Amino acid sequence: MATIHTVTGAIDSNELGCTLIHEHLRVRSDEVFFQFPHLYDEEEEFTRAVEQVEAVKRHGVKTIFDPTVMGLGRDVRFMEKVARRTGVQIVGATGAYTFHYLPTRFQAQDIDFLADQFVRDFEQGIQHTSIKPGFLKCATDAQGITPDVEKTIRAVARAHHRTGLPIMTHSHPASGNGLLQLELFEQEGVKPSYILIGHCGDTDDIDYILRVIEKGAYVGMDRYGLIRMISVEKRIATVVELARRGYSDRMFLSQDYCCSSDKYKPESIKKIVAPKWSMTYIFEEIIPILLGEGVTKSQIHTMLYENPKKWVEGR
Repeated sequence: MATIHTVTGAIDSNELGCTLIHEHLRVRSDEVFFQFPHLYDEEEEFTRAVEQVEAVKRHGVKTIFDPTVMGLGRDVRFMEKVARRTGVQIVGATGAYTFHYLPTRFQAQDIDFLADQFVRDFEQGIQHTSIKPGFLKCATDAQGITPDVEKTIRAVARAHHRTGLPIMTHSHPASGNGLLQLELFEQEGVKPSYILIGHCGDTDDIDYILRVIEKGAYVGMDRYGLIRMISVEKRIATVVELARRGYSDRMFLSQDYCCSSDKYKPESIKKIVAPKWSMTYIFEEIIPILLGEGVTKSQIHTMLYENPKKWVEGR
C-alpha cells in the first residue's frame, strides 16, 4: 500500500478504485491567462469540468489523475473546487510541461534548483495551499531531448527520489523518445515500475511499445478520441494485440480529454480535432469494442483498477 495525495486530502492506494489516469479538467496558457484574464470564463470552465467528471462518475470512476502542471495552466484551487462539487477523487501533479524551453527563471538555474521546486510542492503545498501533488510530470515531443527538456526529466527523477511520487511522461512515439526518457531515468536511478510513459497508444508499432514495457515501465493507451495521430481502429487493435500477448498488466486506458482548452473552443474540438472525444468515450464506445475483440473483463479491470494502484506503489 501507499499514500496518494488527492486535492482534497490523502488516501490509501487501495481507495483509488476505477481510475482514469490521464485527463485534464482545464488546459490554458499560464502567461496568456496572467496577462489577459478577460479571455477566460471561470464559471463556464468550471461547469464543463463538473459535467464531464459527473458523467464518468456515473460510469463508476472514483479517481482521476490530472497531469496539468506548469506550462498547461495548473490551478489546484480549481481542481479542488471540482473535486468537492463532484465527490470524485482528483489527483494533481507537479513538474513541467515543455517541448523545448523552460522559463528563464529555470534556465538560469541548475537541475537541482528545479527539482527543489517540485519537492517544495510536495512538502509545503502547491501555489500557497495545503494541496500536495500525487505524481510528477514531464514531457518530450517531436523536438526531442533539448537541454531544457533533459533538465526537466532529470529534475523529475531527483524529485521522485526525495518524495516517492510516481512519474508520468508525455512522449512522442513517432520519435521513439519514450525510450530516451527511460534512458535518462535509468541514469538517475529511477525504478522503471514507478514510470508511466504516456501516449504510447499514438503508434501501432507493437515492437516499440514492447521495448518500453520490457524496460519495466507502464504504457499509456491514453488518447482515445484523438484521431490526428492515429485512427481509433488502430488504437483498439494495438490494445487488443498487447492484451492477447498478456500485457494488460502494463497498460492504462484514458482519453487525455481537456474539459476546456484555450487552443480550441468546445464546438471547434468536435469539428476539427475529435468528433467523439470526451471523458466518457472509453466507457461508452471503446470498452464494448475491446470486449467484443477478445479483451476480457478481467483485463479491463486490471487496466482501470489494478494498474493505477501498482504504479503509485512502484510495482
